Amino acid sequence: MIKLTINGTARELDVDPDMPLLWAIRDHVQLTGTKFGCGQALCGACTVHLDGQPIRSCQTRVGDVGGGEITTIEGVSGRVAEAVRAAWRELDVVQCGYCQSGQIMSAIGLLSQTPKPTDADIDAAMDGNICRCGTYQRIRAAIHDASRGLG
Repeated sequence: MIKLTINGTARELDVDPDMPLLWAIRDHVQLTGTKFGCGQALCGACTVHLDGQPIRSCQTRVGDVGGGEITTIEGVSGRVAEAVRAAWRELDVVQCGYCQSGQIMSAIGLLSQTPKPTDADIDAAMDGNICRCGTYQRIRAAIHDASRGLG
């Protein structure tokens, strides 16, 4: 049995410790907001937070998580998360939406550490988050908007 805390709830899962965290979240906990994209930690669709830091869940083994606190798009909350969500809605960032949970989780991670990011900060934090629809300008604008909302 693997013990995980996901979105504040302690869980025991009967899974192989080598299983990617993504599949434990999606298939065993039934939280499907975190997406499978590439399986190689290159696209960012699977981004979740581990102890507040964005990680790629497709390449993180459940056995390596230990007693860490995992937060998915379904469980992320707080002032920064609300500012990001509001900016995403206000600026109509989403096109197809497939990558957006990973984009949002990365943006929340950035703004939690750097409340007033520069374009270079945003580029570095969002590097590796691929949007096939090409909404990168709207994503950057929404991050700046969320930052202003954090005042």
